[in-house]
Amino acid sequence: MTETLDHWISGTTDPGEGTRTGPVYDPALGVVSKEVRFATAGDVDRAVGIAKEASKAWGNTSITKRQQVMFAFREILNQRKDELAAILTSEHGKVLSDAAGEVARGLEVVEFACAMPHLTKGAFSQNVSTDVDVYSIKEPLGVVGIISPFNFPAMVPMWFFPIAIATGNTVVLKPSEKDPSVANWIGAALKEAGLPDGVFNVVHGDKEAVDALLTHPDVASISFVGSTPIAKYVYETGTAHGKRVQALGGAKNHMLVLPDADLDLVADSAVNAGFGSAGERCMAISVLLAVEPVADELIGKIRDRMGKLVTGDGRKGCDMGPLITREHRDKVAGYIDVAGSDGATVVVDGREGKFEGADDGFWLGPTLIDKVPTTSPVYQDEIFGPVLSVVRVSSYTDGVELINSGPYGNGTAIFTNDGGAARRFEREVEVGMVGINVPIPVPVAYHSFGGYKASIFGDAKAYGPQGVEFFTREKAITSRWLDPSHGGINLGFPTHD
Repeated sequence: MTETLDHWISGTTDPGEGTRTGPVYDPALGVVSKEVRFATAGDVDRAVGIAKEASKAWGNTSITKRQQVMFAFREILNQRKDELAAILTSEHGKVLSDAAGEVARGLEVVEFACAMPHLTKGAFSQNVSTDVDVYSIKEPLGVVGIISPFNFPAMVPMWFFPIAIATGNTVVLKPSEKDPSVANWIGAALKEAGLPDGVFNVVHGDKEAVDALLTHPDVASISFVGSTPIAKYVYETGTAHGKRVQALGGAKNHMLVLPDADLDLVADSAVNAGFGSAGERCMAISVLLAVEPVADELIGKIRDRMGKLVTGDGRKGCDMGPLITREHRDKVAGYIDVAGSDGATVVVDGREGKFEGADDGFWLGPTLIDKVPTTSPVYQDEIFGPVLSVVRVSSYTDGVELINSGPYGNGTAIFTNDGGAARRFEREVEVGMVGINVPIPVPVAYHSFGGYKASIFGDAKAYGPQGVEFFTREKAITSRWLDPSHGGINLGFPTHD
């Protein structure tokens, strides 16, 4: 009998009232491993109600006690990270080493949240007027909603909930229905760490659950990561219902390679950034802009490295795993056909490889396409798979203009040994996260993550200082304690005398 994964509400598994379920696949085997329950609007309403009730006590819990829970959760996560990585691999498909890396990057934000007593200190100004002081405090919002994607089922929720919880909020998380088990594991680990019931809740489901969170009057904010069209919908719907929204969208990340770059470093970086996690990363490098005359030599080096990659079951020591579903695999593979019809050259065709796994796995090997026209959907669309496109440009200026002309502005990188060119690039490129000889410039936890243009909707980036600001609201207090000698009535306008 197939296992059914329930919601996690008020510190325990909860089947809810809904009868709909969805399949959860093991992508390396191509089989359904379990079913996941889909929440109704009523299920979401009940979870939000429980979180709202829990927020009364949790918001008034001392910051020291909240910090102790974060420290305990950090220890549990660190001790059992291999267990979590194995669950992640079984439902997403990424190789175990990549899954462990995902957990480690999420752990960084947990550790950042352990410093919340310092991060939520207010400001104080003494004697702004005679015997009058002004000071500010940071307060929690209440109930916050998180909607996370399939590609990072552990890391992306951890971009948000540790900061939200440490600042005194309660959480309702709606993870991807494609790989939902990680969210329940996190819920159980937080309970073990001492988090009170109702502070962290998980509702599984599809658009019905998403819309219920976006429109619920008791949800104060929404944090979202996903494709640009859905991010735009989440932002517009959430803000129309009076919520704070941070909605991170899609990307088409370029790597600009100048002629003076170390081409061996570039080739290694392009393979790592293009094919890690089967290209299912919003920070994956999907376009390599080669400033001539380096393209032919660079393509040869990349092709040689691709020939040594092993694609297969992530539990068996392979370099790259399958894609998340058969439908997604077929969609990504379709772009290889488009490339040929648009006049590009398919240098390495990932459909033709041999795979170390079950015949029914959702396989697509690393793919390299040269001379991709910028008018082709292969260049314009976010493919979200192991497809690396090469576009040849004649100069640094042409490369920057091409990057800046695109609709996205998530991540980019330049590879060069010219410090002046690198400094010029960081100023001129219109992208939120920039790497200099670093292919995937994801900021560490004490900075903030987010892009420009259609890669983000709303003003707040994820985690770091902006994450703290997003999950708190500032209250300014003007205070005067009068001594016994005061007196008299003055109806005039108060001044700073």
